[in-house]
Amino acid sequence: MNKRSIETWSAAKSADLYGVKSWSGGYFDVAENGDLCIKPSPASKTRVSIPEIIAGIRDRGFEMPVLLRIENILDSQISLIHKSFGSAIKKLGYKGEFRGVYPIKVNQQEQVIGEICAFGSRFHHGLEVGSKAELITALSHLTDHQACLICNGYKDAEFIDLALYARKMGFNCFLVLEMPSELELVLERAAALGIDPQIGIRIKVSSQVGGHWAESAGDLSIFGLSASEVVDALDRLKAEGKLDCVRLLHFHLGSQVPNIRDIRTAVHEVCRMYAELAAEGCPMGYLDLGGGLAVDYDGSHTNFESSRNYSLEEYCSDVVESVMTALDERDIPHPHIVTESGRATVAYYSVLLFDVMDVSRLENRPLPDVVPDDCPDPVHNLLEVYQAITPRKLQECYNDAIFYRDEMRQQFNLGQCTLRQRAMGETIFWAIMRKVADTMDDLKAPPRGLTDISYPLASIYYCNMSVFQSLPDAWAIDQLFPIMPLHRLNEQPTEKALLADITCDCDGKIDHFIDPREVKRVLELHSFEPGEPYYMGAFLVGAYQETLGDLHNLFGDTNVVSVRLGEDGGFDIVREQEGDSVADVLSYVEYDPKTVAGNFRNTAEQAVRDGRLTPQERRDVMKAFRNCLNGYTYLHSK
Repeated sequence: MNKRSIETWSAAKSADLYGVKSWSGGYFDVAENGDLCIKPSPASKTRVSIPEIIAGIRDRGFEMPVLLRIENILDSQISLIHKSFGSAIKKLGYKGEFRGVYPIKVNQQEQVIGEICAFGSRFHHGLEVGSKAELITALSHLTDHQACLICNGYKDAEFIDLALYARKMGFNCFLVLEMPSELELVLERAAALGIDPQIGIRIKVSSQVGGHWAESAGDLSIFGLSASEVVDALDRLKAEGKLDCVRLLHFHLGSQVPNIRDIRTAVHEVCRMYAELAAEGCPMGYLDLGGGLAVDYDGSHTNFESSRNYSLEEYCSDVVESVMTALDERDIPHPHIVTESGRATVAYYSVLLFDVMDVSRLENRPLPDVVPDDCPDPVHNLLEVYQAITPRKLQECYNDAIFYRDEMRQQFNLGQCTLRQRAMGETIFWAIMRKVADTMDDLKAPPRGLTDISYPLASIYYCNMSVFQSLPDAWAIDQLFPIMPLHRLNEQPTEKALLADITCDCDGKIDHFIDPREVKRVLELHSFEPGEPYYMGAFLVGAYQETLGDLHNLFGDTNVVSVRLGEDGGFDIVREQEGDSVADVLSYVEYDPKTVAGNFRNTAEQAVRDGRLTPQERRDVMKAFRNCLNGYTYLHSK
């Protein structure tokens, strides 16, 4: 046992280990009893235990995994964004207003859109849509006619007609030109219906940012008009006498912009374009800066792609000041500032709760006192390496161990080493790796070449969830999400682990975890006790993950539970949604569950005729089949 393992552990040390205060936005904290807790808002002193919420969920008959939505957090994020912009506007003397807009594509679930429209109406918080389905969703939920309804994306006549009718009904609806060809269709349909549109123009900015979505901007962006195309559009509108319909300028840098300097540079560029449109005679009034407000997933507060090097207050102040400074130089009236901050609005709102089903550990067998004389030399040499390990010789012993292990395996392939001899050699090899790793824990400056030694020694924790269904960005683009235990946080974690889901796929694992210094390959966890629940959570999963999830291995949507936290420390479960059954997911891939059941019933009856089953046994078989067909796609906890 190394020195660190005998230190007194505490909940505060777990909070530091998992970086809770750095990534949580003030919404999560560790209680002294070791439970991870939720706070209704960053300023609230109320804390509600997540393990207690899990107990309430399970008492109501819901199995893990569960997607937990915390309505208070969604409300709080909307408030924080508006109040931060309001504070910056008041402090700087800006003459326009802020109009927040939520892009439906970030999370299209009805519960999310309903809550955003209901709570956001006090701030005139609007919606952004990019398809006919999203437009219909918006029109069925949005009731505040001061809120902006931004229509982006590809459009046909049906899309444009519905947006024009929304305009006639009083919605503050903007048809944003994404491509030059859209203008003719907008003018045609507006003339046919006799409704003047509110037109927005999306431009391609030359400024680009780092991160996963860098190509959202720049000359090769698939959306937006170039400078020449903007001029063509203005000339066409002027010829039709419709220049007064241009009310909004729009651009988009990307979904997660980690560096505040990139934002300032792009805002300055788009303000120059806004001033030019005003000079051309467009009435304008709205400046849509798109999305980009990042979420600090890893808590490092840097310009790393999973982080951000600015606070919400700094973002708002820099945006307002940049717009104000650029337009004051041209004596242009201050527009209403629109942002489409979807990720920052909903990421904190959802937590994936799941349990650990089993653990696989690397074999840790006792070392032999001596190696039999008939063993090949590499096996003898491995034992000598083990006995020679000292802090000064770690790198040398590690290199020697790798060499002798490979030599032993080569001899096995050539028939010069038996299975038992190879097994003995590998037992000694892994003992060397453990001893090197344990020795490293006591060194202030361990050898750089050994920093990843914990990865091959890691235990595998098998988790009751699907990465492909619930955390698709972790698999597809290596997005980092904070992941940690939800209880026992007053105990010291003794295992270094990677996580595997229950899909039959080698990619169904998570082996990159947040760390304030660098991405780490293993996660510190507590020992798994069979028969005892061990709950974990993946955080900041409210943006994109639900809709992007797929049916890999036919694992469907998880159970969903929405809660509202009370200031008394209690909680109310305000909505429950059962996850997909096996029958549900089969129907998604074109199976008819009734036909499936009928086919199996015929097979079971044939087994009765063949004497393999009794009629009573057929009844039990069919009951088991129906239970599975109608049951949850995930595993039942013991």
